[in-house]
Amino acid sequence: MFTVLMLGDVVGEAGLLALERGLPALKAQHKADFVVVNGENAAGGFGLSADTLNRILAAGADLVTSGNHVFEKRDFWPVLDSDLPVLRPANYPSGVAGKGYLTQRRKDAKVSVINLQGREFMTPIDCPFKTFDRIYDEITNQSLCVFAPLRELILIDFHAESSREKEALAYYLDGRAGIVVGTHTHIQTADEKVLPNGTAYITDLGFTGLKDSILGMDKEACIKRTRDQVLYQMQAASAEGLLQIQGLKVCLEGDGLKAAALERINYLLQ
Repeated sequence: MFTVLMLGDVVGEAGLLALERGLPALKAQHKADFVVVNGENAAGGFGLSADTLNRILAAGADLVTSGNHVFEKRDFWPVLDSDLPVLRPANYPSGVAGKGYLTQRRKDAKVSVINLQGREFMTPIDCPFKTFDRIYDEITNQSLCVFAPLRELILIDFHAESSREKEALAYYLDGRAGIVVGTHTHIQTADEKVLPNGTAYITDLGFTGLKDSILGMDKEACIKRTRDQVLYQMQAASAEGLLQIQGLKVCLEGDGLKAAALERINYLLQ
């Protein structure tokens, strides 16, 4: 059995505190072998910084994914090019700072995490379907040369707006990726399932941060922005109150590491 936790978007200081206070216990409770955390909203609600990345990793994440806000903090761009385990979506055009996938070894498994971004209702960047095909060929060829004794596991964080696009990608990858999760909308969905060829899927992991908020952001700012249709400045919710960690636990087994059991994570803490 190989157990993975994939956790939803960390939003601001509340999300960071939730991870620091709750992730060690969550990892122990679920006997997690590998933890992926989406951190693209960790730095004040928009983007990542070196400090917030280090806090997520110190809390227990093995790898940090992101999305369309990852480039908000320009001084973070060199960190994207470093050896630290942080990703930006792989289907940004070539030449953009950072890497779109990374491979690590855990137990007897070679775990490759690929970060992709959707195009429906978002910036129309390169095709996530074709980008996966290219990376999959690279990973497969690498496995034959270097990692042949290890079991292969591919995890996908698909940062996308459209639920149709998320499901379409999941079925397209069924049997090639072990887990496909959606992020970005910050609302945890109740559609977790194992697809016909053994891939675990959920449309959105939810978010990590203040429970009594709007998508982890300050409620009043969100209400005014929506009510008045004026682009008031958004800000992350305060860190005072009930905190949550949302995500998905997947247990995989067998030589092909197929999904055997799923459990939505909705962990609450003060």
